[in-house]
Amino acid sequence: MTIALVVGASRGLGLELAKILHDRNFQVFATSRSPVAQIRKELGPDFPQEINIIPNIDLTQRDAGERIVSYLKGDLGLGVGLGETRKLDLVIMNAGVFKADTLENPNWEDLLEMHKVVSIAPLMVASNLYNSSLFATPSKFVIITSEGGSIALRTRQEGGGNYGHHSSKAAANMVGKLLSNDLYDKQVTVGLIHPGFMKTDMTKGVGYDEFYDSGGAVEPSEAAETTVEFIMKELSHDLSGTFYAPRGPRDIGQAERVLIPVMGKELPTPLLLPW
Repeated sequence: MTIALVVGASRGLGLELAKILHDRNFQVFATSRSPVAQIRKELGPDFPQEINIIPNIDLTQRDAGERIVSYLKGDLGLGVGLGETRKLDLVIMNAGVFKADTLENPNWEDLLEMHKVVSIAPLMVASNLYNSSLFATPSKFVIITSEGGSIALRTRQEGGGNYGHHSSKAAANMVGKLLSNDLYDKQVTVGLIHPGFMKTDMTKGVGYDEFYDSGGAVEPSEAAETTVEFIMKELSHDLSGTFYAPRGPRDIGQAERVLIPVMGKELPTPLLLPW
């Protein structure tokens, strides 16, 4: 059975990714900050019992990657682990934090939290998995990032603000690009994916719900479906280190203004995004 690890899977996109991969006959390991009993109670009977929850994983803590490895190796005495010979075919780093800020009112702790979760944790998890020889050959390591991390798409018309969100996503893109260089000869394909503008607690929490209709926001289940399709069918090893929007230009607010002069009027789907 193909094995997947979804980091940040207790709600929103991560939850839907875990469920879709389970439906596609993956053995799924899914991390959560909460204990197993609490997560299963919150998610209810519709959450597949076969999904292995890795509990108490806080990506703001430096030992998060070590704890994930310990669980997978069965060292924590929880769950089933991977066993001695099985390895991960797919890892999706989905966890994210979005806290609004402005030039007038940046918050130091919020900025640190966003960068820890979004851009530092993917490196630490990848390093711990690699050092523990837990990547299958071949395998895929995917970072769910955002078009918000594209410097080219941050036009003057869009304005400023949200420094922590945009800078942490840009840093995550760089981490993914560098990982793709280090892991290429190890047959680990690294993908950077903008899944789309979604209706989630995170976007609602920063006031983006007022743009749901005008921006064509979709449910996490729809974004998860197109993300998994792209990973399984489009993300080949020669695309390692690239930055894609599987749903195409419909989810990119500045696509027409920024990309058409460079790529022409017919923007493809999936869409290769600029750094």
